[in-house]
Amino acid sequence: MRMKALLIVSVLGLTSVVAPSAHAPLAAQRQQTFASAQSTQTFVGTITDDMCANKDGHATMRMGPTDAECTKACVAAHGAEYVLADGTNVYTLSDQKTPEKFAGQRVRVAGTLDAKTKQIQVQSISAAK
Repeated sequence: MRMKALLIVSVLGLTSVVAPSAHAPLAAQRQQTFASAQSTQTFVGTITDDMCANKDGHATMRMGPTDAECTKACVAAHGAEYVLADGTNVYTLSDQKTPEKFAGQRVRVAGTLDAKTKQIQVQSISAAK
C-alpha cells in the first residue's frame, strides 16, 4: 500500500512538471501574433544606398549624373545595399529588388521594423505623394 502511495505522488509530481511546458507553444504563438500585429508601420523617405546615406549624400561618390543613377551604380558596382533615408534615420530594407525602380525617389514603405538592427521587413513600396 505504501508503494502505491509513493507511485501516485511520483506520477502527480511529474504531471505538474510536464503540464506547464505543454502550454509554452501557445504562449509563444500568442506573443508572436501580438508582435506582428502591432508592428506594421509606414515609413516615408528616399531610396538611396548605404554608402551615400550620410550628410554628404551622393556628392562624395557621384557615380552618375543623378542621385538615382548613383544609387544604382553603388549597389551594382560596390556591393552597397538599398536603404530608406528619412532625414533622421537610415533603415536597411529586407527587399533589395523592388527599391531599384524607386532609386532616388521619395517613397512610402510599409513593413515591420526591427528596432535593434534598424531593418524594415518590407511588405510594400510605393511612390510617396
